[in-house]
Amino acid sequence: MYKTLLLLPILWIGFAGLSQDSLYALGPDSKPQDGVPKGIVTKYEWHSNIYDNYREYYVYVPAQYNVAKPAALMVFQDGYAYAREDGDFRTPFVFDNLIAQGKLPVTICLFVNPGHISNDYPEIRYRASNRVEEYDVLTDKYATMLLTELIPEVSKQYNISKDRKMHAIGGLSSGAICAFTAAWERNDYFSKVLSHIGSFTNIRGGHNYPFIIRNHSPKDIRILLQDGSNDLDNDYGNWWLANLQMEAALKFKHYDYKFVGGLGAHNGKHGGAILPESLVWLWRDVMKD
Repeated sequence: MYKTLLLLPILWIGFAGLSQDSLYALGPDSKPQDGVPKGIVTKYEWHSNIYDNYREYYVYVPAQYNVAKPAALMVFQDGYAYAREDGDFRTPFVFDNLIAQGKLPVTICLFVNPGHISNDYPEIRYRASNRVEEYDVLTDKYATMLLTELIPEVSKQYNISKDRKMHAIGGLSSGAICAFTAAWERNDYFSKVLSHIGSFTNIRGGHNYPFIIRNHSPKDIRILLQDGSNDLDNDYGNWWLANLQMEAALKFKHYDYKFVGGLGAHNGKHGGAILPESLVWLWRDVMKD
């Protein structure tokens, strides 16, 4: 199954040269609602033996979590951006609301920041020293760190399902290509990918993914891609064209995917505005069971 959705096509010409952020606004599912049980977000720090570096991570636990029932798991790269209650995504509010509505499974969210050489972190976390080497390379090293270090650590406290269809991963920009690489390399664990403004460009060879996809047997991965026509265009490539190439390759190989295109720039405004429906689409197989 696949689907392409281009948001606001009628406005394409009239707004192409204007600021795009105003086109995308958060809806009620991205805001705290009266009567909806509120999950808890806790911040931790981790020293990775695989990378020999430090990182912060956050764990979201919904109010409905019951240790007797295995929970779903969703991992987010650039975790600070997704965990913030005043950011573009406000992911904990989204999970609070959609779990309460019965549209998402009870899900533990693991928000992971990129690694840094020390625990003296930069104020802007995406400037962490090891971000490119973790996120943009096309290897299984980062997925191995998740599966042998962080996820086992979280699993010491919480009962996480071992069923691969209960595991998703996402991110924005380089964190998005990182999410895709993790699922591509460890499809035995991750079954769903959420990609916001994905950097499928030549930072560390990511521009090759459309051709890699075309030349491999399809993997059992459900993928949602979001990007805007005003995304980056620089020495590494054109982000919009790169995402169109990804869409074409996924369509060619008959993946279960959706591409949501818009007019946005390289930020989380568009992805945040559509996060609730994106998550519902990704997890729809679980909610049918």
